[in-house]
Amino acid sequence: MLPFFNTSGPCIPGEHYMLPPERRLDDVLALIEARRYFTLHAGRQTGKTTSAMWLEDHVNATGDRWGLWVDLQTAREKPDVERAMKVILASFEDVLAARRPDLPRLPRDELDAMLATADRALLRYLRRLVALDPRPLVLLLDEADGLVGEAMVSFLTQLRHGYIERSRVPFPASVVLVGQRQVRDYAVREEERQALAWLGTTSPFNITAEATTLGPFTEAEVGELLEQHTAATEQRFSPEAVARIGVLGRGHPWLTNALADQIVRRDVTDRAEEITAAHVDAAKETIILERRTHIDSLVARLREDRVRRILAPMLVGDRATGDVLDDDFAYVLGLGLLRASGGKYEIANPIYAEVLPRALTYNQQMQIANEPAWYVRPDGSLDMPKLMADWQEFWRKDGHLAADGFHYREAGPHLMLMAFLQRVVNGGERIEREYALGRGALDLLVEWRGHRHAIELKLRRDTETETEALDQLVRYLDHAGLPEGWLVMFDLRSTLPWKERLTTREVEHRGKPVHIVGC
Repeated sequence: MLPFFNTSGPCIPGEHYMLPPERRLDDVLALIEARRYFTLHAGRQTGKTTSAMWLEDHVNATGDRWGLWVDLQTAREKPDVERAMKVILASFEDVLAARRPDLPRLPRDELDAMLATADRALLRYLRRLVALDPRPLVLLLDEADGLVGEAMVSFLTQLRHGYIERSRVPFPASVVLVGQRQVRDYAVREEERQALAWLGTTSPFNITAEATTLGPFTEAEVGELLEQHTAATEQRFSPEAVARIGVLGRGHPWLTNALADQIVRRDVTDRAEEITAAHVDAAKETIILERRTHIDSLVARLREDRVRRILAPMLVGDRATGDVLDDDFAYVLGLGLLRASGGKYEIANPIYAEVLPRALTYNQQMQIANEPAWYVRPDGSLDMPKLMADWQEFWRKDGHLAADGFHYREAGPHLMLMAFLQRVVNGGERIEREYALGRGALDLLVEWRGHRHAIELKLRRDTETETEALDQLVRYLDHAGLPEGWLVMFDLRSTLPWKERLTTREVEHRGKPVHIVGC
């Protein structure tokens, strides 16, 4: 059987197209060599488990240490300490039976005796475990951040206790907590934060110096991964297709594999046919519409208040409010939803940027009656004046009320317009969005059959808003190389009658015609 692009579970050499995991693990190997306790965190399906499994094999291959990778997923969401420790120790026993059958098994009565004092069970178990092999133990604990409540506090406390006393009582030489979050983000409730007050610089999990992550694939690595398919099947990805996959996924391992897999397994099965950028765009649309597991997980994160506090202002171009903590930004960055680039925060990749509003507006979009065909001229172009006139009518009748129902209420007007536009664009092309904290606006680029229409969304707050918005829009038009644009101004002053709010006029600003749509 030929290798294939993997979109579920860890990569297996020979079965999947894959890049050498060790390329992204230099920092991790250095910390293990230094016998450090630390976190290896990254967003979902970025190669964490593949890396952890490789690390276990690599450590064991050295001969002077031994490694053990244990998946703690079965202990997820179990706040009771006794129950969680029972599951964790059972996971260790299962792994040892499968991968270290040479080691003596722990008698059942001794295991039960350990569990009788659950808040010391892991500590005692690991002390016994390291005594079974004279070589230093490197422990890789996958899905560690899935523990919650008192069980999570007890888990970290026992590891810390063993770390502090390991010069006198044997304990693992290095512990790697593998998951989506850094240790400081394991606590999500205030009472847990208080319980973990000791997780500062004196903790073995020093969150400043001893947290590492997995970087995305480089452009060259995306091409290298796709080339493996060409070598196996002789089916080529055009240079434009390779570049498009790199742009859309920005090197995210799952997105890169998912786009390629959708194309070669379902869309272009004739191996003699070259894969084009158009095939990539079609695959992207399928992945979003089918809400693949990874996308579903992303959507679930959008419901979290910590995520909403960061993303809601991005949707409208505002700055995050003062109650947003640095930890909130670190949390969203750790999840892989954002990245820091060019001195600013931005959505991690164009696919996430598209998923975010489409997921938030899906139910509203499905209830909009307007048909795409209504806005197609005889020559196939998009009738923007008619589209915007119908948008105003929709906003007056239903949209302004529906906007209040969004969980992201502060971004309701923007989301409602995006839902309306997405309903129309689904019949032909796509919308690109540019988010930026602090600009006070959101730029949309509607691509329709070879033509591009720039729309800027702005909330009217004072008399300076319109001039500022026109300046921003014209800069965007210059950047995009477009001759004209649309400015949608939401006037949320409830005292104004609709006939004064719903206006359309054209102005010229810095040599560019701009259609101003009042809402």
